[in-house]
Order: sequence, then structure tokens, then C-alpha cells
Amino acid sequence: MTPVPSASRINLLRLSDPKIKTLHLTWFAFFLTFAVWFAHAPLLTAIQASLSLTDTQVKALLILNVAITIPARIVVGILVDKLGPRLIYSGLLLISGVLCLGFAFANTYTSLAIFRFLLGFVGAGFVIGIRLVSEWFPAHQVGTAEGIYGGWGNFGSAAASMTLPAIALAFGGDDGWRYAIALVGVLCGFYGLIFYRYARNTPKGSIYFKPKKSGAMTVSSWGALWALLIMNIPMYLALALLAWRLAPNGVNLISEASMYVFFAILVVLFIYQSYQTWDINAEHLREGVPELEKYSFKQVGILNIAYFATFGSELAVVSMLPLYFLQTFDSLTPVTAGLLASGFAFMNLMSRPMGGWFSDKYGRRRSLMIMIAGLSVGYFLMGLIDSHWWIPLAVIVTMACSFFVQAGEGAVFAMIPLIKRSMTGQIAGMAGAYGNVGAVVYLTILSFVTYSQFFYVIAASALIGFMAVYFMDNPKGHITEVMPDGTVHTIEVGHR
Repeated sequence: MTPVPSASRINLLRLSDPKIKTLHLTWFAFFLTFAVWFAHAPLLTAIQASLSLTDTQVKALLILNVAITIPARIVVGILVDKLGPRLIYSGLLLISGVLCLGFAFANTYTSLAIFRFLLGFVGAGFVIGIRLVSEWFPAHQVGTAEGIYGGWGNFGSAAASMTLPAIALAFGGDDGWRYAIALVGVLCGFYGLIFYRYARNTPKGSIYFKPKKSGAMTVSSWGALWALLIMNIPMYLALALLAWRLAPNGVNLISEASMYVFFAILVVLFIYQSYQTWDINAEHLREGVPELEKYSFKQVGILNIAYFATFGSELAVVSMLPLYFLQTFDSLTPVTAGLLASGFAFMNLMSRPMGGWFSDKYGRRRSLMIMIAGLSVGYFLMGLIDSHWWIPLAVIVTMACSFFVQAGEGAVFAMIPLIKRSMTGQIAGMAGAYGNVGAVVYLTILSFVTYSQFFYVIAASALIGFMAVYFMDNPKGHITEVMPDGTVHTIEVGHR
């Protein structure tokens, strides 16, 4: 593929350009959602001491923190396509700020657990910005812009880890952690108002395309409908796994009876969602979908698998990497191990934008295949690390692997806005949910295998993603959106 012209470059300092201003507004919103989502992580020791929590209760909080994110990304994807990102992002920031304050001043484990569970909803914020950024940037820049949005926003968790312990110490006393977390909540809520004031769904004069039906993703063929129903199953299985980990066989937060009740609820919800999906799609499929309104669901399924391997593995590895370094190298202290491990997440600042830029410049399919191949090799090499390795070399291998992981995430979301503009939120929501499914699956596997075997499993599963991406179609030409009045609009998605 011929590289695109230099006009694809994005000047981030040109704040007079409305699309650059929108990009900065949006990545900082995402930054705050991740800071709120993981504000508790660097302060867990203080929280445990303050409320006299057991190690089991702390582990349960970590599980609860991601439990609701899977369905939340699906729901938020539907809402953002229907109501627009400006309203939904502002509302999410305001609600998250209130929930963060509730967590900060919780005095019992029960209330702490409830607020942590509800705060998992903030993890859906990522989906909103994907739709908003795609409205403002043309096809030859959208990968780079989405990469900046995702990479810089994702850094919110690392920023929280770097700053909140010092802020808690500055406040002092046993409640220092409370004030540090509350400060993040106040900032998040306040920014929700700023975002509503200054953000806009589309550039002036542009149309915000909405799906004709809401409540479920619409598809273009009967085969795609069956594929959609099948692809919903892993999300429910991941939620069932989370319930199992909260039960007596895991952290023992809920009883075995409660676990089975939760399983039953999941079965009912799956049946209802499947019926809803079938009902919404069957009518227009029987009537026949006009050629202009069709899109390839194959692209959606492939990107779900790719994000399972990329973001799923990142979430899992970030969760265990400090302990892995500490137990592998006897010479490391907990502080040093944490600093070395933080490099994996720190790479987001550069890696995601690079993945998006590379995708814009050299082609979507080719770029994603290279990134997934690279992360597979990277995880294989991480599986070879042992106590005899030179520590700087182990860190270099880890950082190199991290680059391909996060660049792969950038390449996935360089492609998602180019499938069906009116459904970008829903497509991004499903892919994002699959990332969380990947994390749940990988962390569950980790509880049964050694660290080396864990990395080998990720490397092997990534090869499945590589083969899937091989069958992905490179977007070219234009996609079309048909308005209710029959007006046809074309949107450029690639260079011929």
C-alpha cells in the first residue's frame, strides 16, 4: 500500500483547530476515567489498614473493580450511538465523580465493595471517545488520533499510581487516602461540566449518524446474526468466571448459593438479550437490507478477537507484573519491582499513537498482523525469563513486548471507526468488552499455571488472533450512511 501524504500528520499544538481542541478535551476525559477507575490501586495498603480488611477482602475488591465493565461497555456503546458522546461522556464523568466520593468516604467493607463494583462502570468511558474522535478526524488521520486518545488517556492509571500516594501523604493521617481519592472524584465531576460546555458531537455542519434501531447491534445478513449471537456467549461466560472467583472456591465474598443465583440471572439475561437481538434484526433481514446499508460483521468479529489478545493481555499482565518481578529476582525490593513493572503501562503514551499512525500510513490489516506477531514473540520471550537473566535485559524484553501489545490496541481502534459510522459506539463497545473478557480469562488461567506457562499461553492465543486478522478486509473507498429521509451520505475510509 502506498503511504498516505504528509497531510496525515496531526499538529497537537494547533489549538485553534477545532478538531485538535476536541482531541485534547476527549483524551483528558478518558485520562480522568482511568484515574478514577484505578485510584484505589496505589493506596490499597492504606485502605486495608484503615478498615482492617483481610487479604481476601482486598482481592475481592480487585475483582469487583472490573466485574461490571464488560456489560457497561456494551450498554454505553448503544447509548453513545443513540444520544451522542457529548451528553454521555459528561454524564459518565459526573456520576463517576459522585461514586468516587462515595468510595473515598465509605466506612464499612460492604459500602466499600458496593462503590468499587459500581465504579467498574467508569471503564466504559473509553468507548465514548472512540466515537467522538472518529467524527472529527478523516480516515487518513483517524488511527493516529484514536491512538493518541487511547494511549494518553490510558496513562491515567499510571498517573494515579505515581501521584496519589504522595497526595495522601501530604494530607497526612489515617484518612489521607480518603482525601486523595476524593480529590480525583471532585476533579472528575468538575471536568464533566467543562466537557459538556466545550465538546461537540461533530464539526459544524456535519451530521451525527444514528442507527435506525437501538437496543441491539443490527447486522446485514442471517449469517452475521448467528455470528453476533455466538459472540455474545464469551461475555456471559467471563461474568460467570468472575462470580466463581468471588465464591468460596475463590475469595469467598459470596456464598455458593449466591453464585448459582448469579449464574441463573446470567442465563436469563443471555436469553433476553438473544431474543432482543433476534427481534430487532429479523424484521429488516426478512425485508432485505439495501446494498448501501450493508457492512461486514466479519470485520467486527476479527477485531474482537484481536482486542481480546491485545488489551486483554495488557490488563492481565499489568495486574501481576510487579509480583512477577519480585518473585523472579531476589535482589529486587517491592518498590523497585513496582517501578520496573510500571514501564509496561507507561509505554501507552507512545505505543498506542504509534500503532494508530502506522495503521494510517501503511495499511490496517498489515499493521495489525505485524503488531500481533510482535506481541506473540514478546510474550514467548517473557516466558523464558528466569532469575539468571540480567535484569536490564528482562526489562527491555518486557518493554518491547509492551510496545507491540499497545500498538496493536491502537491498530484495532484505527480500524473500528471505518466499519459503520452510525454504529461505531456499539462496535467499539463490543471490542472493548472482549478486551475485558480476555483479562478475565488470562487471569483465571494464571491461577492454575506458572508465570512462564502464563506467558506461553498468551503467546499461543495471540497466534489465533494473527490468523483471524489474516482474513480481515482492508478498508478502501467509501462507506455510506442513509438518513431517514433517504438521503445518502458517503464517508471516506481508505486510500485506493
